[in-house]
Amino acid sequence: MQVRLHYARQGLRNQSASIRGHLGERSHGKAGYRVVIRRRAPRAPSWPPRLAPPPTKLLPAISETRCVNKTAVIGSGSWGTTLAVLVAEAHGNCALWAHDPAEAHDMAARRENVRFLPGVTLPDTLHIEHDPAAVLRNADLVLLTVPMRRLRENWDAVAHLIEPHAAIVSGIKGLDPATGRRVSEFVVEWAGDEIRHRLAVLSGPNLAREIAAGEPATAVIAARVPEVGRTVQQRLSAPTFRTYVSDDVIGIELAGAIKNVIAIGAGVADGLRFGDNAKAALMTRGLAEMTRLGLTAGADALTFAGLAGMGDLIATCASPHSRNHYVGQELAAGRTLDDIQSRMVMVAEGVETSRGALALARRLGVEMPIVELINRALFDGLPVAEAGQVLMARELSHELRGLRRDD
Repeated sequence: MQVRLHYARQGLRNQSASIRGHLGERSHGKAGYRVVIRRRAPRAPSWPPRLAPPPTKLLPAISETRCVNKTAVIGSGSWGTTLAVLVAEAHGNCALWAHDPAEAHDMAARRENVRFLPGVTLPDTLHIEHDPAAVLRNADLVLLTVPMRRLRENWDAVAHLIEPHAAIVSGIKGLDPATGRRVSEFVVEWAGDEIRHRLAVLSGPNLAREIAAGEPATAVIAARVPEVGRTVQQRLSAPTFRTYVSDDVIGIELAGAIKNVIAIGAGVADGLRFGDNAKAALMTRGLAEMTRLGLTAGADALTFAGLAGMGDLIATCASPHSRNHYVGQELAAGRTLDDIQSRMVMVAEGVETSRGALALARRLGVEMPIVELINRALFDGLPVAEAGQVLMARELSHELRGLRRDD
């Protein structure tokens, strides 16, 4: 095995260091520099593993189809573009679908997503297309990164073009505002039950701007079929992006969506200049509400203590890059929701998710006072300072009420 080492400046596009061998990449930091170890696949790659749900073989192996280790990203917002850059840099052969033809042309010409991810160079291994057929042709992994409210129209545009044995990954953190249903539930309804065996969901503390800048980050991938989860894990892993696997699809989706609602509350707390005690209490009790709902819906309580729960909650409640936190701050400043949203280029999923989470909680008989009051502040004109007073005046109770199976 021939070895070549170089030091490369931190960032996704400056990774010149390599070790030539077999599969995988690793990196080690050094005072502002990073040694990146790159290994190239042998001529007859055994990766990715076979997408076959146990105990019986329901799906052919990826190698038995026309798929060629190609990743297709549906949605050219900040998150979709970031994931596309990540995969293209780490593994190559990635295509990004931009719904607007002018936007697709501009991104391809400039090699930059000026509107949603300015300042980040798009690598040559990333192909930007307006034609969904070109993006999805021969792709064995499809990432959905569109806003929740546009899921159906985008699904209808691409579903018939997805390769029959491709894995489908939702990177969408939202709930249907009317029913509280999750993305995976809609996809199964529209595509049929068989697709469950090819579905995965992605979540975690994943602020797009930081990941695109090459800063270290982690995520969790949940799938019903372990081999699907491991395949997605391998494809999305990069020197600065470490992924874990889980089998708790329900918990990962609910945690990723509802933490956005709690982040609006954290923004309110910061906007009202509450202290650290108040913000910590809001986040912790918000996590308790998320966990209660998840348990009742069939999720694993430990999921909410992991990356998709507490991890994502911390990042979204604390970061100045968080859209949902921004909404809360603006509410505290006295602005209306319409005014706030008119100033935003990107979608704050927590706004509509507050409706969906409340609808699901009521259907399942779960108490979520923080989510309910945030919903009232967003849509019913409840003053945010009054919402805080209502929470403090609630009936005293046990801290772990509703968090144990026997409650």
